[in-house]
Amino acid sequence: MKNYTITVNGNVYQVTVEEGTTAGVVQAPVAAAPAAAAPKAPAAAPKAAAPAAGAGSVDVTASVPGKICKIEAPAGTAVKSGDTVIVLEAMKMEIPVVAPQDGTIASINVSVGDAVESGDVLATMD
Repeated sequence: MKNYTITVNGNVYQVTVEEGTTAGVVQAPVAAAPAAAAPKAPAAAPKAAAPAAGAGSVDVTASVPGKICKIEAPAGTAVKSGDTVIVLEAMKMEIPVVAPQDGTIASINVSVGDAVESGDVLATMD
């Protein structure tokens, strides 16, 4: 079983999909996805180690594996729910990673060109 965090029209959903099937279970919408990010945190720890002093309380995570193509909102930028923070390139498409809630970007944990996995913490917010 694989767990994914999917954002549709600003609503964040936790989705569980059995491998080898197209059937999935959609759970209730959540404000943010820190539970899904917890298992992936050890993989992202080397990238997040440097800005940990300025880390915020809300994680902005990658929904798909890909490469960082743009950073739209640097640290210190005020954002609203649904504003693009980072743009990922995956399968020759640009996928916006949006702010899960209103707030201020506390840290950006990646650089343009970095490869990331689904669930990696890309930024934090206050």
